[in-house]
Parts: sequence; structure tokens; C-alpha cells
Amino acid sequence: MTDLQEAWADLLRRRPAFRDTLAIYGDVLERWARWSPPRPLALSPSPAAWRAAWDSGTPLAAEAARVLRAADVEDLVGAAMDALARVEPSLGPALQRFAEAWDGGAVGPTALLPERGRIGAGSDVAGLGADAIAFLAGASLRPALEALYGPAREHLGEGVWSLGVCPFCGGPPGFTDVVEDGRRRLACHLCGGAWLFAKLRCPFCGVDGAAHLARLTPDEAREEGYVISACRECRGYMKEVDRRARWNAGPALVEDWGSPHFDLIAHRQGYWRPIPSIVQLAR
Repeated sequence: MTDLQEAWADLLRRRPAFRDTLAIYGDVLERWARWSPPRPLALSPSPAAWRAAWDSGTPLAAEAARVLRAADVEDLVGAAMDALARVEPSLGPALQRFAEAWDGGAVGPTALLPERGRIGAGSDVAGLGADAIAFLAGASLRPALEALYGPAREHLGEGVWSLGVCPFCGGPPGFTDVVEDGRRRLACHLCGGAWLFAKLRCPFCGVDGAAHLARLTPDEAREEGYVISACRECRGYMKEVDRRARWNAGPALVEDWGSPHFDLIAHRQGYWRPIPSIVQLAR
């Protein structure tokens, strides 16, 4: 069992009411655990080139588009499509068209990769809308992108990156951790990257200052250490855990997937997120 699977099992023990609703996430993690690269996945530039890219405000996103082939992630994408079909059966015909386009070579990994802070090469691929494409990316790419960008992790020095997109894959942040010294750390669900970010700035639109931020903590969903951090300007939101108060919280991905009740609260108040949760996709 992988670390993510162990953390997921622990979360379900803490929130047993979600066990059936979130079963597809457990299936996704199981498929990730069984995946291994069919060939070596490696970045080509040197650490000096990576640091130069970060200094210029450029993530290493182009590397994934250059390296990944359809065969590298075919099993992962297939499992994500099965999960999406279970969540929203009405997407069946569009998923079938996507599968045919993938098999025919008309669609490949680039359709799921981040681009300029959004996910996918366009808002509609083979009849699947932006939310469905983002879900497929989030449920499929992580093992491959972790393997690809892993060697670059240790070379991202503190203070080098200040943008609201992942310095590795270029994806949007999916979760916020408040770490031991009170600083804010953003997590990328697509590749597993993490980076420190300004505490009062919106990573989605860049607006800065406490007046623009909302913190949603409704009584009916109050849990110590957890909050929804939202932007009043662009209406984007992320869930956040303060690890000083919630010392036993799991990895960012697990905490995000395991808290659909917070997504419901945010959606009811008109906020959005770049990588959809189950509650956004299920009708």
C-alpha cells in the first residue's frame, strides 16, 4: 500500500460517512499504485536550466508535453475515464468519443496537460467540457508527472517562485497548507509539487490584500483547522488546513478529495475551483 493509500484509509476512518460516496477515489489511488512507467521519463535540461526558467517566471510545463506519449499514461487515463463515467453516466457518449480520438491519435496527453494556469488544450475536447477534462487530468496524470518532475523538486530554492501556478507542471493549485511557521504552501494535485505563496494574495487572479479574501467556516461544517479560502474578485476558492491545529491531517490531495462537504458550501455561495470535485460533476 502506498503512502497516499494509507492516508486515504486513515481519512475514511475519520469520516466514515463518505466511504461510499468517495469510493472512486480509492479506485483511482489503487490504479496509481499499480502503474509503473513503461519507459524512463526524464527531464532533459540541467538544474541550471530549471533555475533559469524559474527566475524568468516560467514553469517546466513544456517538458511534459515534450516527453509524455499516449502509451505512457494510457492505463491511467482509461481508469480515470471509468471513474468519471461512474460519477456522471450522462458523459458516456462523450467519453466514448474521447476514447476513440485517443486510440486514433487525434487526442493525446497534451489535451490534459496544464496550459497558462488552466488544464487542457481547450475548453472542449471530443465533446467533454472543461470540468470533465480537468477531472480526467487530476485523476490520471499524477504518477507520470511525479516521476517526470521528481528530480527537479530539490532544486526549487525558497523564495525562487512566487506565482500562483505550479513551478513544475504549470498547473493551478489544488489545496493550501498553513505550515508550522504560519506560512502558506500551495499544493499541485497534478504533479505533487508544492511551493510557498503570499498569504493574502489570490493565486488565481493575483489580487492582493485581506479585503479581497473571504474565509468560509459555516457552523454546520466547522472542523478545527479547516477553512475555505476564497477570492471575492474572481470567485475562485481552495480548501485550507492549518497543520499547527490539525497535526494529524493527511497529504493535501487526500484532504482535498476527502472533504466534499466544503466544496458544497463554496459552490452554494457562488465560488469555483479549477480542478472539480465529485460534487461539481455529479448531477
